[in-house]
Amino acid sequence: MTDTAEAQNSTQLEPGVLAEAPALIERVFPSQKISTETYRERKATHGQTLNALGSYWKGRKPLIMVRAIVLGSLLPATEDPEADLAVFEQLMGIDDAAFGRREPKLKAGDVAARITLENPWDFFDYTIQGEQVDPEEVTELAFPIYLADYPGLKIRWSRKIDPADKADLLAAAMRGLAYEEKVDLCKRPEELNPEWLYGPVWPAVNHHLAHLGVEAYSFEALAEQLGILRFGHRPRIGDTFCGGGSVPFEAARLGCDVYASDLNPVACMLTWGSLNIIGASPERRAEIEAKKQRVAEAVDREITELGIEHNERGDRAKAFLYCLETQCPQTGWVVPMAPSWVISKTQNVIARLHPDYEHKRFEIEIASGVSDAELKAAQQGTVQNEQLVYELDGHVYRTPIRTLRGDYRDSEGTTRNQLRQWDKHDFKPRPEDTFQERLYCIQWITAETVGISRPKTYFGSVTEADLERERKVERIVEENLAGWQEEGLVPEMPIEPGDKTDEPIRTRGWRYWHQLFSPRDLVLLSTYNKASSNDARLKTLFSKLPNYSSKLSQWLVNNYGQMPNHVFYNQALNVFYNYGSRGYSMTKNTFFVDVSFHVENKSNIIKCLDARDCKTDNDIWITDPPYADAISYHEITEFFIAWLRKNPPAPFDQWTWDSRRSLAVQGTGDDFRRSMVD
Repeated sequence: MTDTAEAQNSTQLEPGVLAEAPALIERVFPSQKISTETYRERKATHGQTLNALGSYWKGRKPLIMVRAIVLGSLLPATEDPEADLAVFEQLMGIDDAAFGRREPKLKAGDVAARITLENPWDFFDYTIQGEQVDPEEVTELAFPIYLADYPGLKIRWSRKIDPADKADLLAAAMRGLAYEEKVDLCKRPEELNPEWLYGPVWPAVNHHLAHLGVEAYSFEALAEQLGILRFGHRPRIGDTFCGGGSVPFEAARLGCDVYASDLNPVACMLTWGSLNIIGASPERRAEIEAKKQRVAEAVDREITELGIEHNERGDRAKAFLYCLETQCPQTGWVVPMAPSWVISKTQNVIARLHPDYEHKRFEIEIASGVSDAELKAAQQGTVQNEQLVYELDGHVYRTPIRTLRGDYRDSEGTTRNQLRQWDKHDFKPRPEDTFQERLYCIQWITAETVGISRPKTYFGSVTEADLERERKVERIVEENLAGWQEEGLVPEMPIEPGDKTDEPIRTRGWRYWHQLFSPRDLVLLSTYNKASSNDARLKTLFSKLPNYSSKLSQWLVNNYGQMPNHVFYNQALNVFYNYGSRGYSMTKNTFFVDVSFHVENKSNIIKCLDARDCKTDNDIWITDPPYADAISYHEITEFFIAWLRKNPPAPFDQWTWDSRRSLAVQGTGDDFRRSMVD
């Protein structure tokens, strides 16, 4: 049926006939299946749809759970609960037949052993390797076939098989498996083409709801018709704690009007982005992609013209590795600080320390292709169990980090230290500071592979030319920091003390948000920020970058590779003794978003508003109170607010760019309980 025909059908429905009728969710709900699907979506981590806008928001509700709640709240409960449940599961893509369309990871040979089929060669082909099997015997076989009984026989899907027939055979092969096993074998519903997954279900849905006059061939039409029957109009779904935007995004994807609000402007931005970037029409997505490309090219040109990422051979830096260093009170030597000197396990790269007796410090050599024994030895760095530990002339020196900081307890029993508290204009340590910062390794992309998808890289020791480029970066920041802060391109906000925000203040003396970023980070991020300033979509994408370009980005080494980690792999502001800083080539990949789900242009309202001040009427409220007892969003999102608060583009300019700590639901004590009651 065409969209026009569906619209005409909706005008023939009896508005409000379901106004007092119970919803399906009140009578039947496959909780165990939805829980299993929800768990699978959570396990996808970065593969979750809305995480493309920022994985730092950990409290997102799984989309499949939201879909189940919305559909369960719209569908009526009839006198036949078994039929109600069957239709609901079809609409959710969790019925037996749907699993055949969810692209299970089953090979043709696996299917051959699991199903009964008298005419298999209508759907399958075979080849024989060697002469162990008689071809005439094969053509007479019926399924199931156990390939172990026929050495050399290979079975594959016929190229002529109808996709619907293949889906039926795959579904049959999974009958008898536990639900969890099916889910593990298959893609998630949101990963599939909706027309392919849900197209076959509409006849059954329409038959089940025919007594109400429903005739729909899309979720948008179904939602509108059920909304008219229950509310007299297209349903409007509201969420006053919208967080990362799962409820409004999935409700809009189903064809509902949505209202979303949150006290936190970062939450509102993510919700807005889910609808206007991930949910944008193909035409709008093409426009966004073109703008992103122009921004990336502009940043590339500026960084290249500055001459701060290329060496004399034309190689381009992919990542920079920094460490703290400090003067040992026992010897007066300046010692680099790192829990491990392993740089890459896959390439056996380590950093070696060599004493420089003339200057009483250590040179750092980057060695590649070292033995496994050397790699293992390098795992033990100069920071061990919160102590500075190093060997010099056969003697091992140990100094507690708390001694270096000068930790003490004041008269009220609060732990303090003697670290200098950084001023607003500071962006690097002063010479007299306890902890200095040192570039000790660079990961380079070879000149001939710069710009290709899989470039060749290598790790190099820091040369005098590299240090001169570092000094140039520092001069650029020194000359421009005040202007950048005035324009809102770099944070000028002080770090307000709190449960999570105390850590960088206490352990480093950093008092302003820009001090959590290296000079290189400030140059690169300010360039991206300026190029994105006038467009809300680009600004939303820019907001991901600080999470990946900070002194709080741990240098991550595992058996799969190495790279700077993102800041919010957990919900804290973790400081490190060594960290990685990304060059342009790595930040470019972070700036782009490839996920796209077209959301029809229904009504959506997003407000930065305290839930207690909401005065909007909605048909269905779906809400999940704050995770304040587990995640201090009111503190950690200031990390992003500091970059976004000044001169935001429309519609962000209508929001309050402040974490509003005094209004936020706090996670402890009687105040938390009272706020939850409110």
